[in-house]
Amino acid sequence: MTPSPRDIASVQTLPQLLAYRVASTPEGEAYRAFNPATHAWESWSWQHTSLHVQRWSAAIGAMQLPQAARIAILLPNGLNALCADQSTLATGCVPVPLHAIDNPGSIAYILADCEASMLILGQRAQWDKICAVGTPFPALRAVVFTDEDAPATEASAADKAGASMPLDGPLVGSLAQWLEGADQAPSLAQWPTPTPPGADDLAAIVYTSGTTGKPKGVMLTHRNVVSDVKAVLERIAPTAQDVFLSFLPLSHTFERTGGYYLPIAAGSCVAYARSVPLLAEDLRTVRPTVLVSVPRIYERIHAKVQEKLSRSPWKMQLYEAAQSKGWARFCAAQGLPAPAPDDAKAAGWMAALPWPLLRALVAAPLMAQFGGRVRVAVSGGAPLSPTIAKCFLGLGLPLIQGYGMTETSPVVSVNAPEDNDPACVGKALPGVEVRIGENRELQVRGPIVMKGYWKRPEDTAKILNADGWLGTGDQADIVNGRIYIKGRIKEIIVTSTGEKIPPGDLELAMLADPLLEQAFVVGENRPFIACVAVLNLREWQHLAADLGLNPQEADSLQHPSVHRAVLARIEKNTASFARYAVPRAVHLTLAPWTIENTFMTPTLKLKRTNLMGHFEQAIEGMYQKPGGR
Repeated sequence: MTPSPRDIASVQTLPQLLAYRVASTPEGEAYRAFNPATHAWESWSWQHTSLHVQRWSAAIGAMQLPQAARIAILLPNGLNALCADQSTLATGCVPVPLHAIDNPGSIAYILADCEASMLILGQRAQWDKICAVGTPFPALRAVVFTDEDAPATEASAADKAGASMPLDGPLVGSLAQWLEGADQAPSLAQWPTPTPPGADDLAAIVYTSGTTGKPKGVMLTHRNVVSDVKAVLERIAPTAQDVFLSFLPLSHTFERTGGYYLPIAAGSCVAYARSVPLLAEDLRTVRPTVLVSVPRIYERIHAKVQEKLSRSPWKMQLYEAAQSKGWARFCAAQGLPAPAPDDAKAAGWMAALPWPLLRALVAAPLMAQFGGRVRVAVSGGAPLSPTIAKCFLGLGLPLIQGYGMTETSPVVSVNAPEDNDPACVGKALPGVEVRIGENRELQVRGPIVMKGYWKRPEDTAKILNADGWLGTGDQADIVNGRIYIKGRIKEIIVTSTGEKIPPGDLELAMLADPLLEQAFVVGENRPFIACVAVLNLREWQHLAADLGLNPQEADSLQHPSVHRAVLARIEKNTASFARYAVPRAVHLTLAPWTIENTFMTPTLKLKRTNLMGHFEQAIEGMYQKPGGR
């Protein structure tokens, strides 16, 4: 077992972090998960968690894998994923987290590239699909699936030779068989004790989803991750009384650091959401105090609120009044410039209603949808729309925005609840240096910066210089220590007239309209900006009815009146942009872009190259119309 450090300052590795927590609060509630068999939420203490991790560690130790062997983990968030990760770390191996719903081809590529010795996954069917890709995995020794009902393969070979013996193909079996096999192994005491990792050993190889090309494996050391955890702990200050709700995939470094390792450092409880479709119900049941999420989740909640209000003018006015007055109160409390008087005009006479009444009628019911006791909600992984920030902050959700990337473990900066300017991504974390380099690129240096890309020294040299400065690829300004992100350098659209437009900001503004589910802006070397948009089905049905069209007819989406109406709504939501940045043409679809159809990355970013190829004809068509309309 890993010795227990006396305090958090002494922790240098992730196994030490867990040991510190178990020794500090052994009976505290560590994890909470829904048991489908009993239809009830069940809890694990830190001591109980440690015992399970030790059992898993013994099973890995029995395999006698080489030091720093890669163990790929393809599991949904939950107790099995926790045990898989912690036991991998405890035995000196390196976890390679995979997205549970990534496509088989991508998973096969990663397994081969990282030379995984072991794969732990949910269902046998997933393994069959990976095998069907046809990629050889010469290093793979064992495949364990957590579906207890699945039959084992090569069980007799395992019984005769032992799981540690190399086979022609990987040993495949269930979690129960794997754990029980290690429990019953007579030679367990004779196996060498795995060497615990040091601070500069790898704590993970996390593959960047990438919007173009093959994913790259980011090598993060224990020093990287532990340094980031300690710095975030100092900035946000969660406690043992906090409850996190975990729903972002653990293959996402934002969730790994902010929603998994950070609660261990703080002694907070983590409740595992059943699924994203059941998230709204789980929020009301678990009643978390801390949320760690990407903007897309907040956008979906905002869109549903807007959808409900859109058919009731007086309710919309009441909502506008509450948001406007709440936003003014927030700005005053944070010392930010007071909102312009025009901001309250949409609320009409309701703007004169007192805040206690508006809070009771609007803000409190909305906060109840989050469980009613959230004290900090972190948004990261992608830019947060100013409209979304203004809405939730105005109505009482303590939303703070941060910034980071996989290569920085990942958090570089984050606002603090008491020093929160939603227009920026906060100040750099303690111990992290930031500066502006050529082309206004934000550069980062410090203990959180990755070791490099797995087996890609040339790619590492392109992003990480000899002095330890990492180029983020994002343009930014730094004012009084606060970081203001301006957009991705590679994604900046330059039109044929020389105008430069950051597509991400434009897309965020467009998505404030509940009619638009997703948006993709184009215009590189073109005379004007255009976009492809996915419409919300229910909102589309309302719009079609208003225009006297049948939403079921295949051609109705491309009707000129629909395009005019959609462009008018886009123009309204992009009024703050320069005229040349406002889309002048649009192509509409109802088919959503997902991870499965390869149009979204596992971290829910647009795969722009894939979208450009898929909609090539539609895009060309938009530029062949006179004036773009």
